[in-house]
Amino acid sequence: MRHPFLILAVAIMLAGCGDNTKQEAQKLLMEAQTHFEQGDLDAARKDIDSLRKNYPNIVETRKGALKLHQEIELKAAQDEMALTDSLLQVANQELDALQAQVDEHKKALKATPEELTLLTRTRMKRDSIRTQFETLGMKIRYIHQKQKE
Repeated sequence: MRHPFLILAVAIMLAGCGDNTKQEAQKLLMEAQTHFEQGDLDAARKDIDSLRKNYPNIVETRKGALKLHQEIELKAAQDEMALTDSLLQVANQELDALQAQVDEHKKALKATPEELTLLTRTRMKRDSIRTQFETLGMKIRYIHQKQKE
């Protein structure tokens, strides 16, 4: 006869903990939102990771966390893209100036192997930055697509 009472007691405890657990999960989501609004993306990510690990069964809160996570990743990608765009512009200017100099030296038959190597390395650096820029653009488009779903 003790078993039905024990089961009932455990069920009541779990039900009580369920509300508390939901509140704790919601609080963690609100903290993540606050960190995001303050621009602290790393802290917001940590809060969401904690929410996912500690409250895997609180579905509604996790759905909110997913939306916030997408916003965080979008903001991070946009910030990184702005920085990469600046770097790309500088790299293009460096490459253009060096290319003009090498072209002049080629015409005068004074181009050195070191100069040609520098031109190639500068072009590779610019291409690497351009690839990173394009990758970030694709990531941003992907996040936008996921947000619409």
